[in-house]
This record gives sequence, structure tokens and C-alpha cells, in this order.
Amino acid sequence: MQKYFRLLRRFGIAALLLGTGHAALAHAVLMTSTPQPGGTVASGHVGIALHYNSRIDRLRSRISLTRPDGSQSVLPIAADSPADALDAVTELSAGAYVLHWQVLAIDGHITRGDVPFSVAGPAR
Repeated sequence: MQKYFRLLRRFGIAALLLGTGHAALAHAVLMTSTPQPGGTVASGHVGIALHYNSRIDRLRSRISLTRPDGSQSVLPIAADSPADALDAVTELSAGAYVLHWQVLAIDGHITRGDVPFSVAGPAR
């Protein structure tokens, strides 16, 4: 009987560890972004694309933008964004910007991050 309980305990610990690893892998992690972190884009009509490693709940996720003057605005997320991405479009002039993103993964966990980038002025 004692052998049975040891086996059951080992199985329970293994199941717990496997379950914990799966939950940690399910968090939405930013894989690629346009603009790239630290990158520079041309001024004008700028497309924003944030791609994650898992599906996200777009209705409960958001992108905000800090402008060179320190003001912030929430960017509307495109309804036709892929299930693992947030897409938006905005008009930007020259300066340093920071995208702030917050996503709700389908596992119910929220992740956040920032993407600093620059916008170059018009070519002369």
C-alpha cells in the first residue's frame, strides 16, 4: 500500500509540474513589431503591427502611444487584425515615441510591454 501512495505522489508532482509549465507558455509574448524597438520610420501615415506567440483577446487588449510632447493617446485596433496580433494606423510627425501595449492572452493572463521608436522628418 505504501508503494502505491509513493507512486501516486510522484504522479501528482509530475502532473503539477507539467500543468505549471503549460500555463507559463500560454502567456502572450511579443514576437515581432512594426516599428521595431529602437527603429526609425518615416513620418506620415504609419502602420503599427504587434505580433504575439499566441492568440489574444483583442477586445480586452490595447495599444497606447506616448508622443514627443509627453501626451498619450489610445490607438484604435483594427478589427481585421489576425488572432495573434494587434494592428493600428496613425499619423505621426518627427520625434521620439513609445508604444505601450497590454494584451489579454486566451489563457486569461495579461502581459504588457513598451516599444520605443523614432519617426524621421520628411526627406529634403
